[in-house]
Amino acid sequence: MTDQPTTLAGDEPQPGLQPVTPGFPTPARRDFAVPFRVDPASRQVSVTSLPAHIGQMVRQVLLTAPGERVNLPQFGCGLRQLIFAPATDALQATLQIRIQANLQQWLGNQIDVTAVSLTLDSAGPGTVQVTVAYRLIDTQTAQRLTVTVM
Repeated sequence: MTDQPTTLAGDEPQPGLQPVTPGFPTPARRDFAVPFRVDPASRQVSVTSLPAHIGQMVRQVLLTAPGERVNLPQFGCGLRQLIFAPATDALQATLQIRIQANLQQWLGNQIDVTAVSLTLDSAGPGTVQVTVAYRLIDTQTAQRLTVTVM
């Protein structure tokens, strides 16, 4: 009897898949661009790097108003709805909680939010500047995104 490894059905190598070898870098992950679009030059679906893709999704959660998406009426933070509210400490605390809760709900499997900071009326009345610091779960890299809503 020889000591050869047995192969079960379904263990055959799949075409196009490369095994992960320790010590060798894995290829960079690419994802669809958000919002979904077709690249006019190549006429193919636009793709982007993982950090850019996650940043686009964070921006989408921040700028989408609840009720704006048909099949997900509770999706979004609704920042644009609150920029004309009086700039108070209560509004700032409410926005921070709302942003953190929404990012945890919709992107909790992609990112860990480490900090949310808000600056009300920084560029004039009726403006909100939101800075979100987060860590990508897949790569454990820290990222920061700043969005200004006028």
